[in-house]
Amino acid sequence: MAGILYLIPNTLGGETTSDIIPAGVGEIATQLRYFAVEDVKSARRLLRKIDRTFPIDESEFVVMTKNTTPPELHKVIKVLKSGQNVGILSEAGCAGIADPGAVLVGLAHENNIKVCPTVGPSSILLTLIGSGFNGQQFAFSGYLPKEKKERVRRLKDFEAKVRRTGETQLFMDTPFRNMHVLEDMLNDLSDDTQLCIASNLSLPTENIQTKSIKDWREHAYDISKIPTMFALGKIQ
Repeated sequence: MAGILYLIPNTLGGETTSDIIPAGVGEIATQLRYFAVEDVKSARRLLRKIDRTFPIDESEFVVMTKNTTPPELHKVIKVLKSGQNVGILSEAGCAGIADPGAVLVGLAHENNIKVCPTVGPSSILLTLIGSGFNGQQFAFSGYLPKEKKERVRRLKDFEAKVRRTGETQLFMDTPFRNMHVLEDMLNDLSDDTQLCIASNLSLPTENIQTKSIKDWREHAYDISKIPTMFALGKIQ
């Protein structure tokens, strides 16, 4: 009988897992000895946070990035077919959302291997439910273009879609570009457009605020180097 492919969530930062990762998920994770991970260091750190005695040296970690091809992941499929359970671990948040885990999940389905997602924090959903925006229709567009002109064009497209359909638009960027993104929105979006900024989600310093662009111009704060999600939408 083939093993099970578990999707194990990681934290969004911080030093404890007790109030972020459910106890049952932690038990599953610490019983596994084979992992496909986005980052080995963060995977090992999570496992040791869950259980300080976790046998890291007895476990195997296969790195899985956005450039990893399906043929390169067949080694993991062979492990599953041999009957061993495998865990996918994202660098942060839920595995399979905005990370390369989906490729391995697709291969597992193609090979009739059971896939078991587990519960954990998602910055996308936490931002959505904390924004006050439309939770029936929403889209996550990942990272914005690096080039300013293209980034502004994308932001204006998001704004137009919100006005046209009411669909909430969620997106992010690397922390060192957060202020560039915010400045672009404050300079180029309409006064009455509603923006939610969600920083340090699930951490003691968590900050989620929804304001109009006009209000943000007066109350913007420094989000450089801080993990942040953005959402444009309409207050329900």
